[in-house]
Amino acid sequence: MPVTAAAPRTHWSPDFDALRRQDPELAGLVLAELERQSTGLQLIAAENFTSPAVLAALGSPLANKYAEGYPGARHHGGCELVDLAERMAVDRAKALFGAEHANVQPHSGSSAMLAAYAALLRPGDTVLAMGLRYGGHLTHGSPANFSGRWFSFTGYGVRRDTGLIDYDQVQALAREHRPAAIVCGSVSYPRHPDYAAFREIADDVGAYLIVDAAHPIGLVAGGAAPNPVPYADVVCATTHKVLRGPRGGVILCRAELAGRVDRAVFPFTQGGAQMHTVAAKAVAFGEASAPAFVAYAHQVVANARALAAALAAEGLSVTTGGTDTHLITADVSGLALEAATARGRLAAAGIVLDVCGLPHEAAHGLRLGTAAVTTQGMREPEMARIGTLIGAALRGAGRDGGLRGEVARLAAGFPVYAPYPGHT
Repeated sequence: MPVTAAAPRTHWSPDFDALRRQDPELAGLVLAELERQSTGLQLIAAENFTSPAVLAALGSPLANKYAEGYPGARHHGGCELVDLAERMAVDRAKALFGAEHANVQPHSGSSAMLAAYAALLRPGDTVLAMGLRYGGHLTHGSPANFSGRWFSFTGYGVRRDTGLIDYDQVQALAREHRPAAIVCGSVSYPRHPDYAAFREIADDVGAYLIVDAAHPIGLVAGGAAPNPVPYADVVCATTHKVLRGPRGGVILCRAELAGRVDRAVFPFTQGGAQMHTVAAKAVAFGEASAPAFVAYAHQVVANARALAAALAAEGLSVTTGGTDTHLITADVSGLALEAATARGRLAAAGIVLDVCGLPHEAAHGLRLGTAAVTTQGMREPEMARIGTLIGAALRGAGRDGGLRGEVARLAAGFPVYAPYPGHT
């Protein structure tokens, strides 16, 4: 059967009309997700809304290019232009965070952590990290994760009276177990870690210091959180969350570790880089270097503090008594609710957030963040309103759909993306 050549394209930009014609079922799902994001309150701490420029890079012809290796040393031809894109992303990341070296190829934060361990450790090495029940990530020693299978993890925790990291315990455990590396970072700790204290403890026992900055790195970029780069041997982070870039990872390290880190990413743990994502990371780093992002990052924190206060007024117990970051964790047991039930009631009202473990408790609580709603343009008055809506939902109000309508009206006042023509 003869092959018919495809008609030449007159433009390369993402063509949603083409998707609707070719695959209306999938296009319908995309539009439904846009509507879901636009009509509810997105309070998942690990999510945000990317800019249209980031989305454009993700949908660009760079998605077609295979680029195993690094700029100037690829395993495929035709990489001259994507080399420039990756160098741009690297240079922008180094400048943004004051790092001597950056690797922008990791596909995720977990991929970045895997590469960091591969660069610095050997299987069986002892690692000290925040215990999973206190907010440690899966890559901090979960038995279901590569980290818990390949390395021997010991967990540190937080003080029962304050919920803050117990640095005396960290030091005592480090001296007892003599770890090869100490990991500083959490998925639910709402306060700034003392990076200088972690550096001192690591030096005391001759350990590497790996900082998992997936959550605070966007605040670091905007000057709203302390920078771990001067203290850590390696910093691993994601480029989504507060940083507001594409889903992916980045590694920052000292110059003397650059070769080991790069080899651990490629060829040890990953194949070809996703060049459209790398380019989108470059866009995000550029956006984060602008003065407007500084104002944004500080507003994220101001909103989180306002929302934490509003939740406390509604009867929730906010861990550590507040937050320094975009993160809030709260106990709902004072309302005679389990966390899963609470999340279900909130979801029914169009308020989307997570459940997390609570320190020193068998129960779970709620984890939420203010990055996405701040991107929408909401400020402290809206945080007070959101707190009231959350309280009402948790108490069972609005089961007739009225509360869902209130949430939708609030979200509609702060649109992120223009609706697609013809879609309602």
